[in-house]
Amino acid sequence: MSAVKSDIEIARAADKKPIQEIGARLGIPVEDLIPYGHDKAKISAAFIARQKDRKDGKLILVTAINPTPAGEGKTTTTVGLVDGLNRIGKQAIVCIREASLGPCFGVKGGAAGGGYAQVVPMEDINLHFTGDFHAITTAHNLLAALIDNHIYWGNEQDMDTRRITWRRVMDMNDRALREIVCSLGGVRNGYPRQAGFDITVASEVMAILCLATDLKDLEKRLGSIIIGYRRDKSPVFARDIKADGAMTVLLKDAMQPNLVQTLENNPAFVHGGPFANIAHGCNSVVATKTALKLADYVVTEAGFGADLGAEKFFDIKCRKAGLKPDAAVVVATARAMKMNGGVKKEDLGSENIAAVHKGCANLGRHVQNVKKFGVPVIVAINHFASDTEGEIQAIKDYVATLGAEAVLCEHWAKGSAGIEELAHKVAELAESGHSQFAPLYPDDMSLFHKIETVAKDIYHAGEVIADKSVRDQLHAWEAQGYGHLPVCMAKTQYSFSTDPNLRGAPEGHTVPVREVRLSAGAGFVVVVTGEIMTMPGLPSVPSSERIFLNEAGYIEGLF
Repeated sequence: MSAVKSDIEIARAADKKPIQEIGARLGIPVEDLIPYGHDKAKISAAFIARQKDRKDGKLILVTAINPTPAGEGKTTTTVGLVDGLNRIGKQAIVCIREASLGPCFGVKGGAAGGGYAQVVPMEDINLHFTGDFHAITTAHNLLAALIDNHIYWGNEQDMDTRRITWRRVMDMNDRALREIVCSLGGVRNGYPRQAGFDITVASEVMAILCLATDLKDLEKRLGSIIIGYRRDKSPVFARDIKADGAMTVLLKDAMQPNLVQTLENNPAFVHGGPFANIAHGCNSVVATKTALKLADYVVTEAGFGADLGAEKFFDIKCRKAGLKPDAAVVVATARAMKMNGGVKKEDLGSENIAAVHKGCANLGRHVQNVKKFGVPVIVAINHFASDTEGEIQAIKDYVATLGAEAVLCEHWAKGSAGIEELAHKVAELAESGHSQFAPLYPDDMSLFHKIETVAKDIYHAGEVIADKSVRDQLHAWEAQGYGHLPVCMAKTQYSFSTDPNLRGAPEGHTVPVREVRLSAGAGFVVVVTGEIMTMPGLPSVPSSERIFLNEAGYIEGLF
């Protein structure tokens, strides 16, 4: 029996087409592609603007259960489904996020799919790609530098240095930088103050880039960033220190979607990358909207489980961009069901139908949550070699009790040939006209009530607790005209609760709100719960220890 090839070996052997050929399939002229080498390109703003009157295709969201160490394969299924739709004669585009270097060198790995359902060039996508993240990092930190410079040269805006809210960012997990003191070293270095770093994917600049519709909208949103407060507690905006123009210049190219391809040479838009546990977890609006003008079906994903990614996709991205999804896919695995049912990782290879039954509660909660948004849903069972027929049937039988259907998918091993059944059923679901999409809460609901609505309706929490200072801050923002904004919950991805070790479908737990942050440019309020960190740390054995260049000069260890 031949050894199973690694993801990177499969990706390296891909028969890639020139990116101009991929663009031509979508009707994109060569002059409207800005190539980055032979296999990736950006799409010009002029071409995108010319598509505005074209009819939209169908929008399909791929989401998942809460992630476990057993693996779920959401991105793999997203890519596989697009290959499957193209295989059955549909014109489909995949829209996914770019990978962050932090988790790539930490523990999560890359973000380009796996097995025979990948987007390529995998190494580039998981590393520097077209430089979008570097541009976002630089634009964010330019603003940080301008703030300290403004204070150094007289502080014309009368900023209270104790109330500066704009932190710095870098695209790496580095717990040592969560809290820092800057401007030490004497008079010529400025006024010392406490500051800190977040990871780039938590930056409001990242969120803004992913929600902006064009460069004009981008500049307006960047100017609306609140960087701190004056001594009278009035907000200071980025435009007040004239930062918005230069930031937009740095983001001019990053704003344009990136075109690449799947292993089966189908078009893929890979653009933007906010985390779903500490940001809104969706690829860019401009990429999704452009894809909808160019294809019959657009398949996109939302980060982590449906409690985070899907909720934010529906309540933030779709609300802000006027998108109406036609169908949703919830990805699950028999292995993850067993782990949610109490089986240890080392015992997942053995059949345990009772544990599958017990663990299905987590899947059921996600399916029911997606239905709350009025979107028809189907379950994709991402196949592993150790799965047994009894375990697969147990999942199918359980999902049937929810009024939905579960389909076994073998795209990881077989590519599009292994996901044809799901492709047919998803196309039928999207064309059925059954979607009655609506966000979970209205714009005019109070901010704290929005937090409670998500916590109770999606997480099944019993209560939300917050200090008076948090509630007062929310009231102050409402008084300033920000009460209509949606909330972006920063919560662990591993559980419906704020306890990452509480698997399954817990009920009646408490959601503690530790901090709230106003992202006025992006247009939402970030709600930090539990022990979630906006700057992650590296694990005891980071993935970087297994990443190296081999003797032939090829990268090894990426996954």
